[in-house]
Amino acid sequence: MEMKNYSSSISGFILLGISSNPQMQKPLFAVFLVMYLITLVGNGLIILAIHSDSRLHTPMYFFLSNLSFMDICFTTVIVPKMLVNLLSETKSISYVGCLVQMYFFMAFANTDSYLLASMAIDRLVAICNPFHYGVVMSPRRCLLLLLGSCTISHLHSMLRVLLMSRLSFCASHVIKHFFCDTQPVLKLSCSDTSSSQMVVMTETLAVIATPFLCILFSYLRIIVTVLKIPSAAGKWKAFSTCGSHLTVVVFFYGSVIYVYFRPLSMYSVVKDRVATVMYTIVTPMLNPFIYSLRNKDMKRGLRKLRDRIQS
Repeated sequence: MEMKNYSSSISGFILLGISSNPQMQKPLFAVFLVMYLITLVGNGLIILAIHSDSRLHTPMYFFLSNLSFMDICFTTVIVPKMLVNLLSETKSISYVGCLVQMYFFMAFANTDSYLLASMAIDRLVAICNPFHYGVVMSPRRCLLLLLGSCTISHLHSMLRVLLMSRLSFCASHVIKHFFCDTQPVLKLSCSDTSSSQMVVMTETLAVIATPFLCILFSYLRIIVTVLKIPSAAGKWKAFSTCGSHLTVVVFFYGSVIYVYFRPLSMYSVVKDRVATVMYTIVTPMLNPFIYSLRNKDMKRGLRKLRDRIQS
């Protein structure tokens, strides 16, 4: 049988979604719709609270407001299309639409990663070099960190999508996932993907490992510094400023490392769907709660925002 090359003529892909069970489509739609709305409202409130309270105009909250914005963009690239497909019989996405979704997904996900690294640097300077904090974490440097995060992330996405666009897709065009991620799409290609996999793994390692190692180094330095503090109360106060950030880092990087730092031969549809849901939907939804529940400054900012809305 002749194998048709779909790389140029393919009209689109079929996204199988979270579950192929017809009876699960509407319950899943309701669950993910609620999670998406919580993500939008929660992260939107964080952004409004930070911008409306002058006492929150600090580097840490500058990065947090941008992290919340990226989380909104991040989930919006994936969830609305997934919700539509849950109620649709075709569950299709165009070839161009798939590449566009892949591009913005990676761009926002990597920006998230670099913003988490920037927040770790902020905590490092605040705890280890507090007397020079205002100079080191100046508004100009914070803006440069943000612009650098976005630039590197979009260049990474562009390279990845260019590599994917050169692949040939033959008999099957069914993606066993709920969005156009790299590994499930690579699985469909009838081209020799060994070189693409090598480039993807190497480049992903560089792009994702760099902020992760930055976070790791920052917290090792913080631990060494905090252990030198003589009082237990002083140690607790220093560590408590890092708790929320560390929680988000563990959620985000734990699932990202599980999904992406394995050979394509070890790719598991069900396990990877669960892990991907964790960092694409669950973590952005939980971030506002993690950063506000034990944060007195954020609680005060949210109360101030509530009072302003009610007045």
